[in-house]
Amino acid sequence: MKKPLRIDIVTIFPEMVDPYMHGSILGRGEKAKALSIHVHQLRDWTHDNHHTVDDKPFGGGPGMLMKIAPFHEALVALKLRTKDGKKTAASNKARVIVTSAKGTMFTQQEAMRLSKYDRLVFLCGRYEGMDERIAEHLADEELSIGPYVLTGGELPAMVMADAAARLRPFVLGQKASLDQESHTVEGEVEYPQYTRPEKYLLTKKKSWDVPEVLLSGNHKMIEEWRKR
Repeated sequence: MKKPLRIDIVTIFPEMVDPYMHGSILGRGEKAKALSIHVHQLRDWTHDNHHTVDDKPFGGGPGMLMKIAPFHEALVALKLRTKDGKKTAASNKARVIVTSAKGTMFTQQEAMRLSKYDRLVFLCGRYEGMDERIAEHLADEELSIGPYVLTGGELPAMVMADAAARLRPFVLGQKASLDQESHTVEGEVEYPQYTRPEKYLLTKKKSWDVPEVLLSGNHKMIEEWRKR
C-alpha cells in the first residue's frame, strides 16, 4: 500500500478544524491508513503567560499581525525546518503552505499536484495577516481559494486539504468517481445526474421529471446526452 498522505494544520483554533478533518470520508481515509491527519495548536509554541501569537505591525497600521517565532518553532518541532531556518531532509517530500488572499489561486489541478506529496503542512493566519517573513522563509508557497477575504486561514486549509486528500488511493471508494468528476480536465464540469423518483410531484398537474433519455436504457444515447 502506498505511504499515507500526512496532513498537518497549524492554527489557534484546532477545535474548529478537528471535527471536519477527522469526520466522514477523510475519517474513513484515516481508518484505511491512506491519510494521517494532525491538527496543532500554534499557542503550544509560545513562551509567555498569555501565549501571545500576534503583535502590532512595524510602521503602523490597523490590526495585529501573527508573529514569526511560533510558526518557526512549530516547523522545527515537526522536523521540517532547523533552528537556523534551513529546510530538513524530511521537507523534500513535503509542502509547507500559507493560506493567503494574495496567493496563487487554488484549482483542481493544484489539488492534483499537492496530492502527490508525502506531506502537506498548512499554516493558518488570523487577524490582519502574518509577518511577511513567514511566507518568505518558512513556507514553500502561498495559496488562495478565491478573490475574497476570510476571517482566518482555517477554512482555506480544510478546503485544500480535502481536495488533495480525496485524490489519494483508498480515500474514496471508487476510482471511477474521480475519473468522471468536474474539473478533472481543466474547464470541464460533470454532466447532470438524477435519482429516484422519476417524477417529483409538486401538484396533481405539475412535476419535475428526470430526462427521458436516462430512462431509455440506450447507453449510446445516454453517453451522447452526457457529452452535450
